Amino acid sequence: MASRSGSTFLLLCVLVLATEQTLASVFSSRLIHRFSDEARASIKIPRSFPEKRSLEYYQLLARSDFRRQRMNLGAKSQPLVPSEGSKTISSGNDFGWLHYTWIDIGTPSVSFLVALDTGSDLLWIPCNCVQCAPLTATYYSSLATKDLNEYNPSTSSTSKVFLCSHKLCDSAPDCESPKEQCPYTVNYLSGNTSTSGLLVEDILHLTYNTNNRLTNASSSVKAQVVLGCGKKQSGDYLTGVAPDGLMGLGLGDISVPSFLSKAGIMRNSFSLCFDEEDSGRIYFGDMGPSVQQSTQFLPVDNKYIVGVETCCVGNSCLKQTSFRTYIDSGQSFTYLPEEIYRKVAVEMDRHINATMKSFEDVSWEYCYESSVEPKVPAIKLRFSHNNTFVIHKPLFVFQQSQGLVQFCLPISSSGEEGIRSIGQNYMRGNRMVFDRENMKLGWSASKCQENEIEPPQVSPGSTSAPYPLPTEEQQSRSHAVSPAIAGKTPSKTPSSSSPSRSSCSFSSMMRLFNSLLLLHGVVSYM
Repeated sequence: MASRSGSTFLLLCVLVLATEQTLASVFSSRLIHRFSDEARASIKIPRSFPEKRSLEYYQLLARSDFRRQRMNLGAKSQPLVPSEGSKTISSGNDFGWLHYTWIDIGTPSVSFLVALDTGSDLLWIPCNCVQCAPLTATYYSSLATKDLNEYNPSTSSTSKVFLCSHKLCDSAPDCESPKEQCPYTVNYLSGNTSTSGLLVEDILHLTYNTNNRLTNASSSVKAQVVLGCGKKQSGDYLTGVAPDGLMGLGLGDISVPSFLSKAGIMRNSFSLCFDEEDSGRIYFGDMGPSVQQSTQFLPVDNKYIVGVETCCVGNSCLKQTSFRTYIDSGQSFTYLPEEIYRKVAVEMDRHINATMKSFEDVSWEYCYESSVEPKVPAIKLRFSHNNTFVIHKPLFVFQQSQGLVQFCLPISSSGEEGIRSIGQNYMRGNRMVFDRENMKLGWSASKCQENEIEPPQVSPGSTSAPYPLPTEEQQSRSHAVSPAIAGKTPSKTPSSSSPSRSSCSFSSMMRLFNSLLLLHGVVSYM
C-alpha cells in the first residue's frame, strides 16, 4: 500500500502496528517488504522476485497498485445517474414549479416521478395509499399517456421491513416494540404539507453515464436504500406538488446521497443543473469542474446553508446586506430577509422603465407591464474570497398579452422568522454542486448538457448483486471517506542525500514510475 509521502517502498504484508496504553504495555509487529529476503523465504510456492530497484521491480509495484485501485476504487470516481437517465424535468405550475426525475425502485422495478429536494432528507413515494394525490395521466396535462405509479412492498422481492430497532428510526420512542416496523412523519415548510407512513428497505436502480450514454444492464448499480412508504399525504402533496413522491437530497443520514456515499458507491457529492428551458440534469458523485466557484456550507442545522456577505445589483453593492440562506431546490422561488429584500427590490425597480402593475393570483410585490422586456442588471451574491454567484436573468416573464410584456421580480420577503432560501428559479443556468465531502457549494455556468460531465477514470464493473445498506459503523460517520485516486504525484521526494543502490538514478526511476501511473488508463493489468 503506497504511503502518502509517495515512497515506492511498498509493503506486501501490512500487519497492524498497535499500541496499548493499558499497564504501559506496547505490542509490536515486524513489517516485511513484499520483495524482501524475508518475504522470499516465507513463500512456499516458487516465485521469481525482481532485482531490487530494477525496472521490473517498479513495474510490478505499479501493477499491484493498479489492481488494488480497480478493486477498491472501482467506479466510485464516476458520476451515477438514475437508471432512466440523468434528465430532470419541470412542468411549471402543473407540478408546482419543481424539478423532477424518473427513478426505478424494487424488483421488478417500478418507475416513479419524484421531486428533487435539497431541503429535506427522506425519499418517499405513494404506497398502499390511504390519502394520496391522483396518479392518472389524465389528471396532469403534462404527463400525456403515462400514468404515475403506486408502490407496494409486498410485490417487490427485494423489499425488507425497516424495524424500530434501527438507529435511523427517529420514531423508535413511539414504537411499542423494537421489532415493529418503523413509522415516519415528515412535515414540510408549506402549510399543512406532510407525508406519513412506514419505512422500508428496497433497491434503487442506478447506472453510470459512460461516454455520454447509459451503460448496459450488466453495469447497473443496485443500491439498498431506506424509503418512505407514503400512505398518507396532506397539503400541497394532494394538489399537484410531488404527486408521485419526493427524493430528499439533504445532509441527513437517511438521504439517498448519504446511503450511496457511506456504502462506498460514489464520491460524497452530487450536482443539480436546471436550464432555461425547464429541463436539467442530476448526477450522484459529481464533484464539479475545476473552474467552478465555491463557498463553504455553514455548520447550522445540518442543512445546506451558506453565508452571503453582500448583495449587488449590477455594479452597485448594497450596504448591510449580509445574511444566511438555504440552498433549497424544494423551494420554487427565492426568499430574502425583509430588510435586504426591500433594498434589492428598490434598487432593481430603479432600473426598470415600466409601469408597475398587480396581477391576479400573483403574490410578488414588484410586477410590471411594458411594450418590451427591459434590460436589467444582474443580481450578484458575493461570498468570502470574492466568489460571486451571478443571477443573469432576475425577472420572471409571463406570456405576452396583446402586445404587452408582463413580468415580476420573483423574490419575496421571508419575514422576520421565515426561511431565507435561494430557490430553483435562481439556480437556473448553473451546475450546482453539493460537495458534502468538503462541505461546500460549487457553481459554474452551464447549459446542462451530458458532455459537460468529465469522462470516467475507469470502466465500471458489473454490480448485479445489490449494495447493502451501510453498516452501523458506516452510518455513524458524519461524512463518507473519499476514495483514493490513482496516479497522484508524490507530495514529497527523497532528499538528494539518499543512497543509490542501483545503476539507474533514483530520480530517473521516479520519472519512470510516474509515467507508468499515467498509462494505467489504457493498459490492463488484470
